[in-house]
Amino acid sequence: MIKNDNFVIARRDANNMLWEYVLASGFSIPVCAPTFEIDGADVSDFALVGDTPQAVPIRAGTVEYRWPALSPTYGLRLVVIFVVADQSPIVRFRYVLESDTPRRLTKTSGRDAIAYLSTRLNAAKDVTEVRFSEFNEMVHSFCLSERQISNRDFLAALSLTGPMLAWEGDGESALVAYEHGAQIPDRFLRFDLSPDGNVALCAEKGNYPSNAIIGPHMPFTSIWFQIGGVSGSPDDLAAAYRRFVLEFQSPNVESRKPYLFYNTWNFQERNRWWHGQPYLQSMTQERVLAEIDVAHELGIDVYVIDTGWFEKTGDWRVNRKRFPDGMKAVKQRLDSYGMKLGLWFDPTAAAVSSAMLANHTDCVRSWHGKLSDPHGIWETEDSVSMCLPSRYHEAFADELIRLAKDVGVTYFKWDAIHQYGCDGAGHGHGDETNSQQERADCYAFELGRAMSNVVDRLCAACPEAIVDFDITEGGRCVGLGFLSSGKYFLINNGPYYRSYNIGCPPADGNPNLFFWPGPARAWVCRTPLTFDKWIPSVLFLTHYLPDDPADSQWINCASLILGQNGIWGDLPAISAEGRKRIASVTSRYKQIRDAITASPSVRTGAVGGSPEIYEKIDPATKQGVVALFSSARGTYTYVTAGAVDQHIWSNGADVSFDTGGRAVITVNFTDPSARIVFFGVAEPE
Repeated sequence: MIKNDNFVIARRDANNMLWEYVLASGFSIPVCAPTFEIDGADVSDFALVGDTPQAVPIRAGTVEYRWPALSPTYGLRLVVIFVVADQSPIVRFRYVLESDTPRRLTKTSGRDAIAYLSTRLNAAKDVTEVRFSEFNEMVHSFCLSERQISNRDFLAALSLTGPMLAWEGDGESALVAYEHGAQIPDRFLRFDLSPDGNVALCAEKGNYPSNAIIGPHMPFTSIWFQIGGVSGSPDDLAAAYRRFVLEFQSPNVESRKPYLFYNTWNFQERNRWWHGQPYLQSMTQERVLAEIDVAHELGIDVYVIDTGWFEKTGDWRVNRKRFPDGMKAVKQRLDSYGMKLGLWFDPTAAAVSSAMLANHTDCVRSWHGKLSDPHGIWETEDSVSMCLPSRYHEAFADELIRLAKDVGVTYFKWDAIHQYGCDGAGHGHGDETNSQQERADCYAFELGRAMSNVVDRLCAACPEAIVDFDITEGGRCVGLGFLSSGKYFLINNGPYYRSYNIGCPPADGNPNLFFWPGPARAWVCRTPLTFDKWIPSVLFLTHYLPDDPADSQWINCASLILGQNGIWGDLPAISAEGRKRIASVTSRYKQIRDAITASPSVRTGAVGGSPEIYEKIDPATKQGVVALFSSARGTYTYVTAGAVDQHIWSNGADVSFDTGGRAVITVNFTDPSARIVFFGVAEPE
């Protein structure tokens, strides 16, 4: 038995059940044994051995349990690994399938043949499919999508993508989910509904190559799954899940902290499109040091140098022509301000003359029998594309560890990792006996796991490291899997002209539609804040523009402090008054940012509407923020949901308090702008 203050996991041997998750109220989620097709036969007769699994503490308050199960008919071992945090009702688990004699995972139907789990929802109501990887072309970004599932969907035996199903019982709410990524509708796993109210989570494609061997020292290890419940409403469940993601899902805790980020890329783009200069024109030590000084004034915690800092991809050495001392002066300046250094990477690129490529020629990506051609990487030496699921990913991890130790990098921005790209044999995602399509699907499936392996290896060696995966375009591995290791870089510039069928971009050739200061780009960037219901917005880095004039700065500052926490632009060009204005917000935000991060955002009004209001107030401390936006002239009043800390700061809102301690906020707008009200702040010394 596994037990914490929230639930019990107990062995069950009846009706093909393997184990059961039970809340203190008695509400249960029965979990049937997985089914694997082994040598053409379905194997599901697993039974857990004993009542006490092996327990191994893995970090403070979190324990890993290993519970073996046996298939008496086929002589297979299945180890169910549970990860349980003392303070969370959400459990992570996965399977390791082992055999003493060689067996094969087969696909007699021509498609993946694993049912990872099934459970009964016949007493459920208000079943919801929660999607985290639906790309919304209107804002050119991944966005949360929640879809209500009706009884007719069960009767029709529909298949759903997820990666989460949530449902409500009689006073309880529960969920089951899987940790993997893909862009909907291109799925790798699916939830199969049945008319009797059961749900099975099954492999769809790419989970394994056909005839993959299971034998001594060659286990099959599944992805991670999640299960959990609360006595309460679906909103209570979402709050518990959100806390799980923030505090318990990942051992890499730095990725969860609400740092403020600056990235050089926006100015590099401005140079290209506005001034007709190369992207790397500004990639100089002089410019970077000047930006760092201003970034410090603005309250930035992490300064990120985007593409061009390196001599060549693959080897990832600092470009000495641009940074003559190997970035020592940059690091010293950052250290003097207490700031962290971040760098850009393409994890799949290795320059044609790099030692990395020379030592990993067997790891070059291939497609339809053709190896990757050399191609340009942002005005640096041509590179070829490498297969990340191959042995190459270990060498790439070693390069990141070296940079962390030698250069002092703690933030790693990953870009240009597409879901598909290799159908070659011998890379760990299929061999010559598998079709090219199957190898391509297995590459796409294994890509996310390889990415997490790199991050976890880096963070084990360098606990301060943060890895941010750029998902600013569609076709990337987005879901719950990478969040077990790192975070996401959500939006670059938003939609392009072509996204709206407007036709040709303007004369300067810039394809970005929302690229300018003011409210429009911020509308786009705030749209995915709906993620914050389930996944803290601090895990979806988005950069806002700091440019003058004042109203644009208020809009962008009020937006970024809701958790996306990014700034980029032409920092030295910001006026002295503008710098003070931004610092007045960030200095106060830092006093209460942990409370803001802990609180899901509650929005009133539509994005771009008048008013559009966000409340993020931690009920435990009563600290937080209310951000109010308007695109139209008018006076508006808002009352907070609960009592607040009455030590406040505002940039022009009128605030009073009712008898319940709630804030009554009145704002007047004469132009598109934003008002911010912080609760629980002190005046800076």
